[in-house]
This record gives sequence, C-alpha cells and structure tokens, in this order.
Amino acid sequence: MSLVVNHNMMAMNTARNLNSHYSRLATSTQRLSSGLRINSAADDAAGLAIRELQRADIATLQQGARNASDAISMIQTADGALSVIDEKLIRMKELAEQAATGTYDSTQRMMIESEYQAMASEITRIANATDFNGIHLLNGNLSGAVHNGNGLTATGKMKIHFGTGNDSAEDYYYITIGNATASALGLGNASAQDAGYSVSTQTAAQQALAAINDAIVSKDKIRAHLGAMQNRLENTINNLNIQAENLQAAESRISDVDVATEMTEFVRNQILAQSAVAMLAQANSLPQMALQLIGG
Repeated sequence: MSLVVNHNMMAMNTARNLNSHYSRLATSTQRLSSGLRINSAADDAAGLAIRELQRADIATLQQGARNASDAISMIQTADGALSVIDEKLIRMKELAEQAATGTYDSTQRMMIESEYQAMASEITRIANATDFNGIHLLNGNLSGAVHNGNGLTATGKMKIHFGTGNDSAEDYYYITIGNATASALGLGNASAQDAGYSVSTQTAAQQALAAINDAIVSKDKIRAHLGAMQNRLENTINNLNIQAENLQAAESRISDVDVATEMTEFVRNQILAQSAVAMLAQANSLPQMALQLIGG
C-alpha cells in the first residue's frame, strides 16, 4: 500500500471494523439489559411474529382461567342459596307431616298452613333474589335450552368462554340452572294445581308429603348438576393453567436471551471494539510518516 496523504485507507478500514463491533456491542447491551433476544423485528422477524401470537394466547388463556373461576363463584352462590331452600323444604315436609295427622282441629291446622305458605313464599323470594353480578340464578332465567347472546343481555343457558378461539368443542360450554321457585317445585298457593299447594286439610297434607319429596329431588338434581359443573370448571382451570405455562415456556425459548451466551458475545465485541479504537489511533498517526519524508 502506497504512502499517501489524501486518503488513509488503514484508518478507514479500522473505522469500519470499529463501527461493526460497536453495533454488535450495542445489540448485546440491549439484549442483556432487556432480557430479550428479540427487541425489534430486525432481530428476528419470524420469531417476533410467533412470539406476539403466543403472548396473545397466553394472556387469553389466563383470562379464560379467570372466567372459569368467576363461573365457580357463581355456582357456589347458587348452591349456597339452594342449601337454604333445602332447609325450608325440610321444614315444609315437617309441617305437612304434622298436618297429616288427625289430632289437630281446624284452627290449629290453619296455623300450620300459615307457616307452610310462608316457607313457600320464602323459597320463591330466595330464588328471585339470588343473583351474581346482577344475573339472577334460580328464577328460571338460566334454565332455557337455547343460548342467545346477540343482545346486550344474553338469554337462555349461560355460556362460559375460556378458550382462545370460538370452537364449541374446545373453547366454551354451557351452564344451565333450573328454576327453584316454590311454584316451579310444585309447592305453595302459587301452584294450586299441584299436590303440594296446601296443608290446610288432612288429605291435602298427606298429598303434600309426596309433592314435597318430589320438590326435594328436583332441588337436589339442580345442586348435583351445579356440583358436577364446578368440578368440571376446576379441571378446566387446571388445564388452562398448564397450557399457559407450557406456552409461556415456548415463548421464552423464542424470545428470551441466553444470558451466558450473550455475555460471552458481549465480552468478545467489547474486546474487539477496544482493539479497534487502539488501532484507529495508530492508523491515524501513520500519514505523519509522509511529513517526515517531505520535511527531510
């Protein structure tokens, strides 16, 4: 290479290498400081696309698990109310048994009837008053066979959505809760056509015993269905958490930086950058040799 003063090719070459090392050093610094291997699309365009889809699925699965947890809370609310209704039904059967015997006169029988009807009214009140987040649970609103979610307020059975898509086999299922009002159970004055409408006479009380037993069975079927759905939801939550965990691990392998490997690369680039700076200083001083010749 000729000794010239217009151009310093050695310095230009060294500066190019310095820029290259410094750029890689900056990339290593960014990765180590952020903990991410992919900080922009320039780092890995395909990896970035996969990572963002996985992140969306992870967030959706976690929200799905919360949706299922909310459904469990709703079921527990309904089951708690049904346990209170159970107490009322037991008392009604006790009253029917009391009124079914012949040792009471009409006045005493009407006292029994008054409490019997009060228990029926309380069952209806509990069923109408039990709600979760403004959704009434035991008044028959959720007993419909068809779900319709087109309006602001869905009707029919309740859809519990927990998956990342909208596939009926994978992403949601329905919860139905039967009507637990006294009339739906066939008890009290509101259901005068049923055998359990009254215990005001001995015959009516005897007929009410079987009707109350049927009502208890109907109520127990509602509770059994809710219990089964709660167990299913708990299993669903476990599965969702496992899915989210595995997907998080996959996203980490794509996105996160291997600190040990990147630190090795950082040190290498740091040494190369320092070496290039030292050599650039030397290269910048070389044209001065030409001045010595001119001066000589």
